[in-house]
Amino acid sequence: MELTTVKSDVLYRGRVFDLIVDQVQYPSGNLSVREVAHHPGGAVAVPLLDDGRVILVRQLRYPLGRYILELPAGKLNPGEDPAMAASRELEEETGWRAARWTKLVSLYTTPGFCDEVLHLYRAEGLSRAPGGPRREEGEFTMSLEILPLSRTLQMIESGEIQDGKTIVGLLLAARRSGVAP
Repeated sequence: MELTTVKSDVLYRGRVFDLIVDQVQYPSGNLSVREVAHHPGGAVAVPLLDDGRVILVRQLRYPLGRYILELPAGKLNPGEDPAMAASRELEEETGWRAARWTKLVSLYTTPGFCDEVLHLYRAEGLSRAPGGPRREEGEFTMSLEILPLSRTLQMIESGEIQDGKTIVGLLLAARRSGVAP
């Protein structure tokens, strides 16, 4: 690494992420500060029904102050396998289960200040889970939207879908399904 960490302080330990402030030194000897949001990572399901539709969730995103359309996703628990987390989140948020899972990609969400890695999985062979969704309190206002995959591509182009993980997941799923954007 071209930077040397001189000092590292955890300023905040939170439920979702920790805030770390590092003092670093460049090879030139100059000092700088790096602020890092440390996140345990997450898993994302791209749930595709046999008829070519995809299951999305519309959920309130507090930092944005509005509802947005997203793929089902959630934070990894310590030591949790990302594929298992994707399966858990799919059932919790949508009330659906998948028989087949295919890894699509892992991606960094915002590498300029955060170390979060999301693992995206295509979920197929869907069936309804007994008892339906098992949402947490913060997800009670969440609703489902089941749309043709081709329609979601139009929604990306028009700006109706703006969530990064959702855009990547839908585009990769469409590419692998032969659905043209």
